[in-house]
Amino acid sequence: MDIGTELYRKTLLTIAGNRLVEHWSLKYGKKLASKFIAGDTLAEALTQIEALNQKGIMATLDHLGEGIRHLDEAAGYREEYVRLVRGIADRGVDSNVSLKPTQMGLALDPETCYANIRAVVAEAAKHHNFVRIDMEDTPFTQATIDIVRRLHAEGLTNVGTVIQAYLYRSLHDVDAMMQEGIRLRLVKGAYKEPSTVAYQNASDVITNFKKMIQMHLDQGIYTSVASHDDTMINWVKTYVQQNGISKDAFEFQMLYGLRMSEQAKLAQEGYRIRCYVPYGVMWYPYYTRRLAEKPANLMMVLKNMFN
Repeated sequence: MDIGTELYRKTLLTIAGNRLVEHWSLKYGKKLASKFIAGDTLAEALTQIEALNQKGIMATLDHLGEGIRHLDEAAGYREEYVRLVRGIADRGVDSNVSLKPTQMGLALDPETCYANIRAVVAEAAKHHNFVRIDMEDTPFTQATIDIVRRLHAEGLTNVGTVIQAYLYRSLHDVDAMMQEGIRLRLVKGAYKEPSTVAYQNASDVITNFKKMIQMHLDQGIYTSVASHDDTMINWVKTYVQQNGISKDAFEFQMLYGLRMSEQAKLAQEGYRIRCYVPYGVMWYPYYTRRLAEKPANLMMVLKNMFN
């Protein structure tokens, strides 16, 4: 991610936050967004995961939604996630679970949010499944980490979270949670953050990202590296080869609809690869972050539009 790409990302996120842009996108953009979304329903998403599994690709299933306004919406998301966990078990697919704390009510009532997430994690534990609590923007960073720690303290250790390399605090968070046995997904970060909390230079983000990955691999802790960047992926491949680290000690993670042929290729090469599979009707925030990741994603959508 160079300086031009970072400028593009910030600009697109700013534009996407405009209410008029959002209105017209919601009205006319769903067909374009469908490339990144596995369907409106759980059944559609599970069918897509079955197809991924046949190619040797694992999944993590996400029901889209964030930033709710009423707690009854959170209750609805909780029940959908319980159904989702059971659906994974019933269909016998190889998939974890991902959820966002704000869709469970974090911005409205932290205790209700915790109870909702706990219900999902407890259900997943019954089915020997793992729940990843996605990391959102910085107003929720500490609260999300606190939720995961609290669940672990209660014995629900089938839950982890995500650490974003562009935050200054991330190396400290990684070190602390590694010592606590909390499984992490390591990412660059996809939100628009100020210089007071996050690196603004792409090279600094990459340096921090590599440090986070090395900390895991060097201590023999299972490592989840989420990236579509060939440079990062090849760096990880080289690092594990040079240090005699097994392919079973880590996994690559990518997003549904992006570089699917590369995901299949990694699986064929014997690497563990997990695809983040979202479904549902609340697709706009997720979709705009995908477009903002790099200009090539937007160009792909525009090409499909004109075709």
